[in-house]
Amino acid sequence: MFASLFTTGRRLGQRLACVATVTLLTLPAFARADQAEPTDKTESPYFAVNSTDPNTDRLPLKNTHVDVRIMGVIADVTVTQEYRNEGKAPLEARYVFPGSTRAAVYAMNVRLGERLLTAKIREKQQAKVEYEKARSEGKTAALLEQQRPNVFQMNVANIMPGDDVRVEMHYTELMVPTDGRYQFVFPTVVGPRYNGQAGTESSKNEKWVSTPYLHAGEQAPAAFDMKLKLLTPTGIADVSSPSHHIEVQQDNAQESTVRLAATGRNENNRDFILDYRLAGDKIQSGILLSQGDKENFFLAMVEPPKAVDTSIIVPREYVFVVDVSGSMHGFPLDTTKVLMNRLFSGLRPSDTFNLMTFSGGNTLLAPKSLPATRANIDLALRTLDREEGGGSTEMLPALKRALKLPSDAERSRTFIVVTDGYVTVEDEAFALVAKNLDHANLFAFGIGSSVNRQLMEGLARAGQGEPFIVENQAAADREAERFRKMINAPVLTHIKAHFEGLDAYDVEPVAVPDVFANRPVILFGKWRGSAQGKLVLQGHSATGEYTAELPIHASASDRDNSALGYLWARHRIAGLTDLENLTSSHDQRDEILRLGLDYHLLTQYTSFIAVDQVVRNKGAAASTVDQPSPLPQGVEDSAIGAEVPSTPEPATWAMLLIAGLIMLAAFRKQQHKTR
Repeated sequence: MFASLFTTGRRLGQRLACVATVTLLTLPAFARADQAEPTDKTESPYFAVNSTDPNTDRLPLKNTHVDVRIMGVIADVTVTQEYRNEGKAPLEARYVFPGSTRAAVYAMNVRLGERLLTAKIREKQQAKVEYEKARSEGKTAALLEQQRPNVFQMNVANIMPGDDVRVEMHYTELMVPTDGRYQFVFPTVVGPRYNGQAGTESSKNEKWVSTPYLHAGEQAPAAFDMKLKLLTPTGIADVSSPSHHIEVQQDNAQESTVRLAATGRNENNRDFILDYRLAGDKIQSGILLSQGDKENFFLAMVEPPKAVDTSIIVPREYVFVVDVSGSMHGFPLDTTKVLMNRLFSGLRPSDTFNLMTFSGGNTLLAPKSLPATRANIDLALRTLDREEGGGSTEMLPALKRALKLPSDAERSRTFIVVTDGYVTVEDEAFALVAKNLDHANLFAFGIGSSVNRQLMEGLARAGQGEPFIVENQAAADREAERFRKMINAPVLTHIKAHFEGLDAYDVEPVAVPDVFANRPVILFGKWRGSAQGKLVLQGHSATGEYTAELPIHASASDRDNSALGYLWARHRIAGLTDLENLTSSHDQRDEILRLGLDYHLLTQYTSFIAVDQVVRNKGAAASTVDQPSPLPQGVEDSAIGAEVPSTPEPATWAMLLIAGLIMLAAFRKQQHKTR
């Protein structure tokens, strides 16, 4: 009977919703106070629109080609963007695109017809001045700027009708194995970022965020292709891609070629991921040396001891902080619910937990953490299941509230943040976690096909934890299981490293962090004198004292290892940036700038600039176009501001019904008086 009445009321409520809305404006808000959304607008991404000027080419980026060469543990990547002006008027193209969080961008070239322009590294503001001057003089110029360590902006000025301009960007990165598995990731699209509401601590008003997007599922007009060459010392096994269809060609025992398969579908709306193992499930541990004209560099990779099962497990408190904002609507939130089910199922009866969801506001499941009983877990799952995704992404207030929750001194506390990371407050979040963690650790789970990996990795680094990427529901089981194995305790703690026989200096990191299961210890540095001696690594493992020794052989020294200098400088810059965020000052700016200029690296304070000295656009009149990007796979138009259809709760339907009946009665009464 009640079900029948509810159904009738729901139908009537739907019919009267437009009338009831007027009445509801005078009623108390349904939303809880801590979930109220700010009403003011802020600059945000927008959808690409067709040009009203037929002479202007609105889509000048025609192709992106990626050439990857992985030699051992180092990847060298060349990204070629081809711009072509198929319109009738000169133009300036602006394009925001992603990069690897570990990338050391060390070179840029511009090919204009038969001419090759080699970009120079400059202080960021100086590069911008040079670019604007060249643009106003009618010269073709290209400017590459870093907006984030994993987000870049390319500006190409004075592309003349019929021009083909090819911009080549070169970077290198280190391949760090996990559980014996190597993974190469190439991000293809920057997800839409929440720029913060005006007047709030999340307000950044960063102009690059207002990049245009195609509608969800719309085919990207720019072609995308990729080729990878894998060269390993011991042979390759289990080459696969969880993100794309690939074609693998085994050239010989140590070499393989991987290409994207032609599918006719979008290939540049999600991260490209390549997984592989070395034969025998080994990892390439050891020491690489590089000899240069001015400096010598080394890279050491030491495999840690294996994790061991322990029967004595300290009870833990878990605080889950889950993003339910508009960009999480649909596929990302569905994936989150699957992941959370897996994570909850891994809780032990002796554990306690709490759940916070956040969008424009934040809500806690309980004032303090609850025992991990079946009833409480079911309550948390039902609470999460009701979420549909909507509203802004106020991450900082949620983190602040979670970090201030009272803790239980008898338990080891762990925070788990689950989000797609589409925010612009990365630095503020890192500093907040680093300053307020207090004897806990934090793990970050990135949800989706193109997550903000800088946020995930930075939160985990600040929280002395690990990042996890859940690109789809199939990955939820895998990452939840990896978390379960890792969480009990670090596999190696109190790590100290020293060299015997090798004059090493400027070693990074200065203090080696604790290592979790099946992750190697990584050291960068410089050396002088003869290539001889050994590296001694000491620490505490679950079975007692641990010592590993790696011999240094002169044969490991090779000028072909020149990437080690870029990788060392990139790691040093990352450490200085973390310190800059933590202290909320710019005391590290000069050192970061010096490293960028000395090692020819793109940083937050340096940019690449290439200028053709030929004046090609007399008068310098040109249209400026923002190259649109596809929305990441699984992200809906609602992430940019389209309305999210929602189904009110039964209580809301009842209120709608009452309001509608009141309005209907008043309407009929008025009709009766008129008659």
